Amino acid sequence: MMQTVFSLQTRGQGLYEFTPQVSAWLRDAKADQGLLTLFIRHTSASLLIQENADPEVQSDLLHYFQRLVPPTTDPSMAYLTHTYEGPDDMPAHIKAAMMPVNLSIPVSEGHIMLGTWQGIYLFEHRNAPHTRQIAAHLAV
Repeated sequence: MMQTVFSLQTRGQGLYEFTPQVSAWLRDAKADQGLLTLFIRHTSASLLIQENADPEVQSDLLHYFQRLVPPTTDPSMAYLTHTYEGPDDMPAHIKAAMMPVNLSIPVSEGHIMLGTWQGIYLFEHRNAPHTRQIAAHLAV
């Protein structure tokens, strides 16, 4: 069993790939095989496995979820009451409730078993920059 925590700095809403950091950790730890679990330690961000070849995929996902769950300044969201940290506060929690906060990925011969065009992303749902932590656990 091996564990670590990845810290990622975000610049506001968007998808932030951290596949290279995960691969480097597995390589440095000389991990051969097992099941990698990633867990984000926040309630206003998510984790995704998504295409990493075309950046339009990430921008389209961002724009889709911004339209699906707009800020509380949008009249359609007037029913929300949790707005203590701004108009993106509760919408960020809603998005995080809709998307994964943990991922399980097989590891074989020291490599994460992602498909050709897949990458691991933190999906930041808040407007302001944040430092996000993702706990990693490799069970062998």
